[in-house]
Amino acid sequence: MKVRVENVTRGTTLAEVAQVADNLLTRFIGLQGRARLEEGHGLVIRPCSGIHTMFMRFPIDVIYVNRDDRVVHLERAIAPWRVGRVMREARYVVELPAGTIARSGTQLGDQIALR
Repeated sequence: MKVRVENVTRGTTLAEVAQVADNLLTRFIGLQGRARLEEGHGLVIRPCSGIHTMFMRFPIDVIYVNRDDRVVHLERAIAPWRVGRVMREARYVVELPAGTIARSGTQLGDQIALR
């Protein structure tokens, strides 16, 4: 399944096309094996409260979102072979090309929508 990810608070689009990883296999594979993540693309992993970038080849921005679709944590340009923070209140994460958080002005508390 694919969705559009929007920051409703800022009136910006975070990803025109985001793949949804919502089963054991798609959550396990994530972005592994890809050469890069195109601008305007992303990956929504649900349920998810923490990520890693093992076996990845490029940095990513990660937005952690709670049950109310509010941003509870942001990680910018996480390099490959790193482990992100675990946020218990996160229901899902959105993985995006590095720089997306800054370009969109996304901040803690912003409302996110998957359409």
